[in-house]
Amino acid sequence: MKAANGSNGFGLSAFGLPNVGWPLFEQLAEQRAARTQEGCEKIKTVSQEMTEALRETYSNSAKTATEYGLKVIEISNANASSAIDYFSRMASSKSMTDVFATSAAEARRAFDAASAQNRQLWELTQRLATQSGEPIRQQVAKVFQKTG
Repeated sequence: MKAANGSNGFGLSAFGLPNVGWPLFEQLAEQRAARTQEGCEKIKTVSQEMTEALRETYSNSAKTATEYGLKVIEISNANASSAIDYFSRMASSKSMTDVFATSAAEARRAFDAASAQNRQLWELTQRLATQSGEPIRQQVAKVFQKTG
């Protein structure tokens, strides 16, 4: 016959183990469960924060990538327009001296334009790299500050 405390009347549990120490075991199990629950909540919070950081990273990347694409289109249009203007000037040249002068001026203008265009694209690329990683870097630093 079982006693009210779960023992069988002989000081043994239903599994034949002594009832001595079970309250301590239960207390340790409760503490472990509480710590596990707390750990799971922390992981869930960090996961949500990282999701938000990734969302922000994606948004920044998409915005800057769009700017980059639009800049490439703008540059392509400017270069095509410049090439058409150059061919028009070449067609209206009346002498070889005009052809050489027009070609030299166009070569210089094209070099300057390409330098400026490359600088603009490089700046956009640097901004993309910096802005893309910044939300994640901040979130990781925040996580390490909490745990440290």
